[in-house]
Amino acid sequence: MKMADVCKVFSNAGVENVSSVLASGNILFQSDKNNADLKKILEKAMSDHFSYDAFLFIKNEKEINKIFKNDPFSAKENFHNYVFLGSEKVEETLLEEFEKATKEEGEQGKIFNEIFYWQVPKGQTLDSTFGKILSRKGLKDKMTSRNVNTFEKIIKKF
Repeated sequence: MKMADVCKVFSNAGVENVSSVLASGNILFQSDKNNADLKKILEKAMSDHFSYDAFLFIKNEKEINKIFKNDPFSAKENFHNYVFLGSEKVEETLLEEFEKATKEEGEQGKIFNEIFYWQVPKGQTLDSTFGKILSRKGLKDKMTSRNVNTFEKIIKKF
């Protein structure tokens, strides 16, 4: 779906100052409503407009900054750092799968404050054993992942 269309759906649902970050599926907006109410309103609006069962993760500015700041892995040249946001304690499932997976040299995974963080060598994200697990149908509807670089871009837009 086009981010311009998603932004329009969000605006029509009553949130303000709507913009997207890259084509990443991240939408920034302002609202006086709490996250739980926004989740219901925006998921219904997305589901109705795009005819699919929408599942959104709503985080406020403070939460985004905290998630970014709490990344347990320092930035390393030739490595990507990822953040996994989920429901139903998916971080525990991710850690279990990570621990069972064959690791690339330097690859790391860790839960911190109910968020799963993953560091993987560049070029190995989808080819690593753990990377292949992430496309499982049973996981896709319970979580979303973002490169830490995307978090930096979001924070710069605040």
